[in-house]
Amino acid sequence: MSQPPQPVPPEYPGSPAHTGAQQPIAPQYPQQPPAYPQPGPAAPQRPQAGPAPQYPQAGPPPQYPQAAPPPPYPAPPAYPQPAPPPSPQSAPPPHPAQAGPTPPPATPEAPPLSPDDPAHPHPHPHHISTDHGRVHLSKDQRRTDATAVGNLLLHLPNFLCSLFVVGLVSAFFGKFAVVLILSWIASGALVFHRPTESALARHLLRLRYPTPQERAKLEPVWRTVTARAGIEGRSYELWVEDSDGLNAVAAAGHIVGVTRFAMNQLPNGELAAVLAHELGHHVGGHAWSSLLGYWYALPGRVAWRLLKAFSGFAFKVSRAFGCFGVAFVVLFMGGLALATISTLYGLPLLLLGVPYALAAVGRRSELRADEHAAALGFAPMLAAVLHKLHQQEQRTTAELAARNGGVPVEEGTLGRLLSSHPDYHTRLHHLQPYLQPGH
Repeated sequence: MSQPPQPVPPEYPGSPAHTGAQQPIAPQYPQQPPAYPQPGPAAPQRPQAGPAPQYPQAGPPPQYPQAAPPPPYPAPPAYPQPAPPPSPQSAPPPHPAQAGPTPPPATPEAPPLSPDDPAHPHPHPHHISTDHGRVHLSKDQRRTDATAVGNLLLHLPNFLCSLFVVGLVSAFFGKFAVVLILSWIASGALVFHRPTESALARHLLRLRYPTPQERAKLEPVWRTVTARAGIEGRSYELWVEDSDGLNAVAAAGHIVGVTRFAMNQLPNGELAAVLAHELGHHVGGHAWSSLLGYWYALPGRVAWRLLKAFSGFAFKVSRAFGCFGVAFVVLFMGGLALATISTLYGLPLLLLGVPYALAAVGRRSELRADEHAAALGFAPMLAAVLHKLHQQEQRTTAELAARNGGVPVEEGTLGRLLSSHPDYHTRLHHLQPYLQPGH
């Protein structure tokens, strides 16, 4: 099978086949560029502009009518102004060439000094210094003097009476009677028990612990007193009584109480005299012997009060039956008292004189405590305190007389015998040897 013939493309003009030339001929360009026409003559000159025309100047602005001023308002009322605090007039600082030495800065004004302050120009005559050096403790911190021994002996009848009462009450417990009696006897050791002492001081004597400010005032004075006496001050506790009276107390075995008035109103020298007096009670054994005797006499005191109440009640009931009933009660009570006296060999009769004897021993213990304070060098201060106590007693007597219609109330003989403190003149008389200039 044969192939069909291929078509032949047409010949275009300019191709070699069409023109019949072998190679194309390049065009010929001129060697010199064509001459361009020259520019014509210069442009005509424009006429120069003349000066700018003068415009008319603007005249002054028109004057407008002035607005009327506003009407004046009334001025506010003048209130009183507080006066400014006076202030020093400040002067301009001087020139360095003319300035003299620089004055010291002004110090703030110090508060007024108390008469108890040693820096005061006129200190209180009874002010003492609380600065002390080494403390020399004495060998005997406590002792039992004759006053303490006499106090214990005088409480012996009260002790026996209380023992009898405790024995009667213990009889109702059968086998435990002896145990109860021995327990009561051993309870006397509670007098030296610190918590028991605190409870007694708080509830019986109405004392309290001092505040930090009160302690800061009491402790320096107390350290001075104990340093002079050679006593360990930490063995005792300082308490305060909220009272406006001048008083102090030596309680139990380790408590020294002072009133708020004595602490705040007395100079520290007189306060030291008061504390030294109470320390004398502790050193001599007066405080613990009195409390121990009071503790062992308590059952007898309670029984006596119950007996008095029963006697009064029986006497009132007997009056309803006339003279016969009264005579019966008197005979019954008399027979009971006679039987008791004959059984105990007349020992209950001593109970009638015990209060007077105890009061006499108490007065003697006060004089011994005064001597202790005076021996430590506080005799003038203690005399001043006694004088203030005397004035306080005189004011109390005057108030009682005013309530009695102007008639003075005099203390009887029995009242003076039952007083536990000597009078002012007696105490001052015993201080005279310590008030001599050469002592």
